[in-house]
Amino acid sequence: MPRYFFDTHDGTRFTRDDKGKELKDLEAAKAEAKKALPDIVKDEVSDGDRRAFVVIVKDEAVRPILRVTLSLNVETLSQGSTEAAR
Repeated sequence: MPRYFFDTHDGTRFTRDDKGKELKDLEAAKAEAKKALPDIVKDEVSDGDRRAFVVIVKDEAVRPILRVTLSLNVETLSQGSTEAAR
């Protein structure tokens, strides 16, 4: 089975995956990258209103082959909307 590597970036920190994981194919690697994003986000979501959380999947030759991104964007729409909700 091929080995895939999952580097992560949370907007401030980059973490290189030196071990990798053996998976059946690229679709399995894509699913693994999607599954990793919520774990990255839960520890970092309180830092700011705009963030991009990224998993870069590399193949056995350590070439990037896939990028999976989850974005956080918090927008204040208007002052009145907060009061109207009360």
